[in-house]
Amino acid sequence: MNLAITRHDAEALVVSAGDVEILEYVYRPETIPFEGSKPYLHPVRTLAGHVVTAYRPNDHRWHKGIQLTATDVSGQNFWGGVTYVRDQGYVELPNVGSMRHEEFVIGEQGPARVSFEERLTWHTQAGEHWVDEVRELVVRDVDEETWALEFGSALTNTHAEPLVLGSPTTSGREMAGYTGLFWRGPRAFTDGEVIGAEGLGGPEIMGKPARWLAYIGHHDEVDHASTMLFMDHPDNKSTHWFLRNTPFPAVNPSFAFFDPLELVPGDTLKLRYRVVIADGAWDRDRLESYVEGHPW
Repeated sequence: MNLAITRHDAEALVVSAGDVEILEYVYRPETIPFEGSKPYLHPVRTLAGHVVTAYRPNDHRWHKGIQLTATDVSGQNFWGGVTYVRDQGYVELPNVGSMRHEEFVIGEQGPARVSFEERLTWHTQAGEHWVDEVRELVVRDVDEETWALEFGSALTNTHAEPLVLGSPTTSGREMAGYTGLFWRGPRAFTDGEVIGAEGLGGPEIMGKPARWLAYIGHHDEVDHASTMLFMDHPDNKSTHWFLRNTPFPAVNPSFAFFDPLELVPGDTLKLRYRVVIADGAWDRDRLESYVEGHPW
């Protein structure tokens, strides 16, 4: 099944596999400031055409498909929405930053791979430029039932002072260490099955390190299940998984779950992940076989 960029305009880029649009990357979104303007992937579809992402759910309007975000950057919120403040809880603050698209470089355009590189700048709500980002997305490994998205990011501190990257947990909220690459699944995927590496599974994987995590959900309207497999690159440091399967589906390999990460001026944080989108409900044996057959 051939891959191709089938639309690229001033707001979004679409990649198709055959006649199915498997992802739309919206890089100049129309977003209110409170939600934290940033690029996102939605809709993301399986090869059968089933949508596996959610957009602006009523419980968290700033959740949009798959995004690279940061909950706390020296007190600035690039995640969107309210901010967790120690001893106060969640508070609405004038600290919601934005990520601005600056440039695209299109690499391969099919038929076996599609790749593009994007340059972004991160700005605080006050307009200060704190971070430069170079992001690379690669669509690859298409077969009859699966395709893979590789998501790489290099974040460089352009601020005059060190940047401290954290999460609600580093600010005092227990087991809420979300920050980084974040997937919000469809409402129908609530109470989905979770399978992790090293024999882990279910809610017990929250806050644990693991090489990979899979989320299996069932769709509304059609008698069909889909599997999302998230693979952490061996070079990523201190990854711990943030997970929800109730009251909504979400997965996040967090880079600052329990401990903040400091970037001195000019320093770069490199992150790399693979997200595999599969038709059907995969069991542990099939997941382990796929991971073994697709090494980094």
